[in-house]
Amino acid sequence: MKIITILGARPQFIKAGPVSREIRKKHQEIIIHTGQHYDANMSDIFFEELNIPKPDYHLNVGSGSHGVQTANMLISIEEIILKEKPDYVLVYGDTNSTLAGSLAASKLHIPIVHIEAGLRSFNKKMPEEVNRILTDHVSEFLFCPTDTAVKNLKDENITHNVFNVGDVMYDAVIYNQDIADSSTLLSELGLTKDDYYLITVHRAENTEDRDRITGILDAFAKVEGTKVWPIHPRTKNKLASYGINLESIPGLKVIEPIGYLDMLALEKNAKKILTDSGGVQKEAYFVKTPCVTLRDETEWVETVEQGANILVGADSKRIVEAVQSLCESNYPPIFGDGNTSEKIVKLLSEAK
Repeated sequence: MKIITILGARPQFIKAGPVSREIRKKHQEIIIHTGQHYDANMSDIFFEELNIPKPDYHLNVGSGSHGVQTANMLISIEEIILKEKPDYVLVYGDTNSTLAGSLAASKLHIPIVHIEAGLRSFNKKMPEEVNRILTDHVSEFLFCPTDTAVKNLKDENITHNVFNVGDVMYDAVIYNQDIADSSTLLSELGLTKDDYYLITVHRAENTEDRDRITGILDAFAKVEGTKVWPIHPRTKNKLASYGINLESIPGLKVIEPIGYLDMLALEKNAKKILTDSGGVQKEAYFVKTPCVTLRDETEWVETVEQGANILVGADSKRIVEAVQSLCESNYPPIFGDGNTSEKIVKLLSEAK
């Protein structure tokens, strides 16, 4: 079995770690890195830390509008598929890389494997929502992380080859937790367990809207204590274009993007996490740290239902209240048993 795997952004590198290990036990994998995340701190370090094989192809697409970025990927991916003639094209999540890979494969009649299928925010203003819907509707195998995702697909009349296998990010956390525990980043930053808040903000709905980002930053200023923010390059550039100076926020430690293992360590030891990232919401759940989500909706509704996550949007007052409130959850295993990658490869093998 020959599989082309398409990667382009931080969450996909993390998900690929356990799946690639499982594929390569008996099968051939060709990795295409689109270069959607082109900063070394957002890309290269993840391949090194997670022991992901070096990409066979690197497209170096870099930044650009959604149309330009997706079109450039589509052209190159099509050429590689024609050359390599894979049995499957495997895509993760909801990025432009995901959509480009899905479109290229579907036009060439190569079966598409979508890992993390069935997620819905029900907000089509989000480019990620459009990407995931289109990908699901052209995929041959749809591997869902939760029962909710399966139901979402059924509501759209997608029932063929739909499987709830659990979440591959949970596989990654289990595999890497012990290594992450040896991180020295906390001591380097002068942090102690449960004595700081962890922040991540990168989504366009927040960074491209000056009113929303201003509300979020106002809340950060009102939250007392140490706040650590590994800042996304795009967010940093956007704030600079607004003329916003983060140095005016008391207790805020802004640091450069960090690797996965250091991030896991920060997540595990934080008092609470404030984020607009879907992946960080899940990682917070996996390491049992309460989460405050800076969005109006979430694909990971289960974390909210369990009381582990609070949705607050960009409203300053709601953010501060959520930080001060007590999150209660016993964190039941709603994302599988940590053997998702093995299940995925087994199902694909049996289908050939």
